[in-house]
Amino acid sequence: MSKFKLALVQLKAGLDKKENVSRALQFIKRAVSEHQAKVVSLPECFNSPYGTQYFAQYAESIPGPTTDALSAAAKEHQIYLIGGSIPEISEKKLYNTATVFGPDGRLIATHRKVHLFDIDIPGKITFQESAVLSSGDKFCTFDTEFCKIGVAICYDIRFAEMAMCYANAGCSLIVYPGAFNMTTGPKHWTLLQRARAVDNQLYVAGVSPARDEQASYVSYAHSSIVNPWGEVLVEADETEQIIAADIDTSLIEQVRNQIPIMKQRRRDLYTLDSPLMRL
Repeated sequence: MSKFKLALVQLKAGLDKKENVSRALQFIKRAVSEHQAKVVSLPECFNSPYGTQYFAQYAESIPGPTTDALSAAAKEHQIYLIGGSIPEISEKKLYNTATVFGPDGRLIATHRKVHLFDIDIPGKITFQESAVLSSGDKFCTFDTEFCKIGVAICYDIRFAEMAMCYANAGCSLIVYPGAFNMTTGPKHWTLLQRARAVDNQLYVAGVSPARDEQASYVSYAHSSIVNPWGEVLVEADETEQIIAADIDTSLIEQVRNQIPIMKQRRRDLYTLDSPLMRL
C-alpha cells in the first residue's frame, strides 16, 4: 500500500496532567473517526505545560500512566500513535521523550530529544533546556506496512544532517512534534519543514501545541504536513484542531526520479577530509 492518512493533533496543555491526557485521548479518537487516520501524532509536551520549571514536576517513567494510556488508545483504534513528547525521568535524569505505539498497543520506538533548545535572542526570547534536561544520543525510526517513519523533536528540525540520516535509512516521512515560539515560529517553523522535505525528497510533518496566550511559553502552533515537492498540503491556524493529509509514498519515487539528487550526491566530497575543505 502506497497511501495512508496521517493526522496531527494540535491541542493545548494546561496545568492538570490527567485532563491533558484525557483530552488527548478524545482528540485521537476524533482523528480516527473523522479522518480515518492510520498514523496519528500528538504535539511536543502534550501532557504538561512547556517550560523548564515544569519538567521535573510532570516527569514520569516509561512505561507510566501517560504512556499506558497511549498504548491502550493505539490498540483500541488500531493505529500507529506517535505520542508527541512528555517529560521523562530515568535514572535521575530528565529527558524530552517521544514514544511510538503500534496497532497492537506495543511500544515500538522511543526518541529522546537529541538537540536541546538553548537559544538567546536579546529582547525576544531566552530559553535553556539543557539547564534541566539531558539530551538523547540515538535517532528513531519505525517500520509500518505503509513505509518507514522517522521521529525527531522540535529543535532537532534545525539540523539538516539528522534529516538526511533518516532519508538515507529509508524513511518516507519524518514527524517532528515541536513547540516553536512566537519569535522563531513565524520565521522558521514552516520554512524548516519545507526545507527538510525538499532536501531529502520525502514528507515532513510538524505537530505543535495550540496557542495559549496565557501560558508562560506561547506556542506559534500552525502544525502542517509538507510533501516531497515542498508543498504545504495542510496547515492549521493557532487554535485547537486536527489536520490530516494523505501520505502517498509513490510520489517520493516520482520526485526522486525526476530530480535525482539522492543519486547525484557527492558523498566522497562531503567530509572534513575532502579536497574542498583543504582549499
